Amino acid sequence: MQTTVKFVKKGAPRWVSGAIKTPAGAVSRVSSDWSRTDMLGMIKSRIGAYRMHYTVPPGLYAVGEATRDSDVFVTANYKLSFDIVRRALKGMDAWVLVLDTQSINVWCAAGKGTFGTDELVRQISVARLSEVVGHRRIILPQLGAVGVSAARVNKETGFRVSFGPVEARDIPAYVAAGYKKTKEMSLVKFSMLDRLVLTPMEINPIMKKYPWFAGAVLLLFGLAPTGILFQQAWQGGLPFLALGLAAVFAGAFVTPVLLPFVPFRSFAMKGWITGMLITFLTMQAMGGATGQSALLLAAIYLFFPALSSYIALQFTGSTTYTGMSGVNKELKIGIPLYIITTVVSLLLVVLFKLREWEVL
Repeated sequence: MQTTVKFVKKGAPRWVSGAIKTPAGAVSRVSSDWSRTDMLGMIKSRIGAYRMHYTVPPGLYAVGEATRDSDVFVTANYKLSFDIVRRALKGMDAWVLVLDTQSINVWCAAGKGTFGTDELVRQISVARLSEVVGHRRIILPQLGAVGVSAARVNKETGFRVSFGPVEARDIPAYVAAGYKKTKEMSLVKFSMLDRLVLTPMEINPIMKKYPWFAGAVLLLFGLAPTGILFQQAWQGGLPFLALGLAAVFAGAFVTPVLLPFVPFRSFAMKGWITGMLITFLTMQAMGGATGQSALLLAAIYLFFPALSSYIALQFTGSTTYTGMSGVNKELKIGIPLYIITTVVSLLLVVLFKLREWEVL
């Protein structure tokens, strides 16, 4: 028999609204409503490295008046994933089993193996789930299927795994339909809005490195036999600073948003195409090739599309368009090319400077 306890332990998060006593001990009861703190956490997790620390403790949680007959839904300990599930379960009585995915969402964690068979088996054991519920079924998100062997889980724990809808918001309809998914519930949409929401996660980390790039550019263009000339640094380096921002825009924003419309399956190629286009448009906005050395033009059209390509390739970790094998293949081919392109571009700029100093 389970009993709901309204008392909230001192220091408990706001989303904990009490506890439910079970034969396996007290299980925290969580609210299905989001507070302002939850909303702020969602925003912060979308725009930076904060997401790597945005977690909930792994284990078992209760929603509503969960009983021995209530369904058990499994999710990741990335708090945004957990929050989306508990909100989707509003009005339902259910259990939520949280796996330790090291603050990574279900899809990415399944690819890395942290949302996997061993962790699921471990959490079922630690939570003493067989004592909490009278049935032997658990429901996992469909995007976690790549990391979990349902047969092994059943063999080692006695619990039968079902893979629910792609979107947590479809859980109530899935349950009401007798645990049957429609074609729509099984479809990974990854719409333009979905991709747009993820772009801050790509833009923020690269922009933290931009000051280093800007400093190197200004230093390189300001160097002269007599020392560092600030006016020369600004005049010569400004186009490169603008093109650096354009490359970030092309790789971290334009490519993800227009992902299905840019030719080629390869993310590296998609990023290179958008990078070349944005580089050309930026150059035109700054007066095209007027007054530019052929050496600098060659460096520009080599380096910045490659930079855009590299940035776009990072988006593979946020998308359902590719798998680990595809990512590894692109990295194996792309990284040496990026290094070669960077070295050649730098040599071209150095050669330009040597000619400017009349050394060559």
